[in-house]
Amino acid sequence: MNKPIRTRFAPSPTGFLHMGSLRTALYCFLFTRKHGGTFILRIEDTDQERQVPGATEVIYNTLRDCGIRWDEGPDVGGPAAPYIQSQRKDSYLPYARELVESGHAYYCFCTREDLAHRRRQAEALGETWKYDKHCLHLAKDDIQAKLDAGTPYVIRQNTPATGESGFDDLVYGHIAAPNNTLDDMVLIKADGMPTYNFANVIDDHLMGISHVIRGMEYLSSTPKYNLLYKALGWEIPQYIHLPNVMRDSQHKLSKRDGDAYYSDFIQKGYLTEALINYLALVGWNPGDEREFFTMEELVEAFSVSGLSKSPAIFDLNKLTWFNAEYIRRLPFEDYLGRATPWFEQVLKGKGIDYRRLSELMQGRTEVFGRIPDMVRFLAETPDFDKELYLNKKQKSTGESLLPALKLSRDILSPLSPWAEEVLHDALMAGIQEAGMKNGTVLWPLRVAISGQASTPGGAIEIAGILGKEETLRRLGAAIEDLQKQDERNDL
Repeated sequence: MNKPIRTRFAPSPTGFLHMGSLRTALYCFLFTRKHGGTFILRIEDTDQERQVPGATEVIYNTLRDCGIRWDEGPDVGGPAAPYIQSQRKDSYLPYARELVESGHAYYCFCTREDLAHRRRQAEALGETWKYDKHCLHLAKDDIQAKLDAGTPYVIRQNTPATGESGFDDLVYGHIAAPNNTLDDMVLIKADGMPTYNFANVIDDHLMGISHVIRGMEYLSSTPKYNLLYKALGWEIPQYIHLPNVMRDSQHKLSKRDGDAYYSDFIQKGYLTEALINYLALVGWNPGDEREFFTMEELVEAFSVSGLSKSPAIFDLNKLTWFNAEYIRRLPFEDYLGRATPWFEQVLKGKGIDYRRLSELMQGRTEVFGRIPDMVRFLAETPDFDKELYLNKKQKSTGESLLPALKLSRDILSPLSPWAEEVLHDALMAGIQEAGMKNGTVLWPLRVAISGQASTPGGAIEIAGILGKEETLRRLGAAIEDLQKQDERNDL
């Protein structure tokens, strides 16, 4: 092609940005930056009924958060403005009428009731319904009379009844469809607004789009688009269709499962950087063993040849692994700042040292949204199965529990200051003096004050975070509970 590289991401403002749509925006952005082109953001709001207030701002904010910047768009302007389709409404009807004049489109006055009736008739005969060109055969005088009378109408594309329409896709190769399988799609709706399909063609041409990058669900519609390009005498853009993003081999990402939208993952505590890095690899391979990329490195590595033809699986476990790696690599102060709001959900007012807790937590945090459940035990000791006391690795036994917990209490009670190094030295010395093993004492101590089999840190670290008063209170309660249990067993 002789055109300069110009691409567009054209979402509809119908809610939060779907992960599949975000990946399309990302690939479009990477391809454009790799080739020094112009990346355009266009808002396709021709379906007025499905619009959600505030959704356009959500799109802006999501793309900015992800580091995807556009060169032309509604909020930055550009030579092809306006970039919101509803503001371009007057641009479409003249082209539709041009197609009518050339015989490539026609007025259709069929009512919804008419269409529904004929659809039912076709289905009753076991036929696949498509519009039957009923209004194509109306006489010019009849058409004009209906227009003069204000009869509602749409304008439909007049697809050829014979031959085939094909195109070359940079991912899927040559795609062809028999023309008699193509429906006469609506170009202009009864409200005067263009359909999504028609507005795409017109705007892509007027904005000089050289490469159309979109999901593979549009493969079947592309032959109809190309018929419009040819009818209008326009150059057809290059196509890059992308594989679907799937939750598994059978299911797409869905709102019901909470894994469809970018906002879902941010609310759960995933990092934007990890999401973008992982999303880039869902359907694209860099051709080497690298997995971690900055945006600049993605731009450098991206190529169409690395795109897959097969549906791409969005593996939540793999994303979580990526996220954990990104969290571990955060500067400590950054981790502390991000983790604090999650600590606050359950620990606010508890006097916990978030800095020390963060030192213990950073290497164990996979997703920030899991932090509240991981530290909830610091707010209050949960009920726990007494089997937790029995650490098979340390060969702890029921008989050693009470002596071990009482020893811990005796060692800890007089200590001051309450600092981890003081706790450590005192416990190690006291355990050695009592002739016991470290694990025999420290394991039940940690269970008694945490109620957990796994904690961010051992008994000494947890005691240090809880403070002297709370540690001794929990330790005393655990001893009392075990004593009562022994008394019941003796009855």
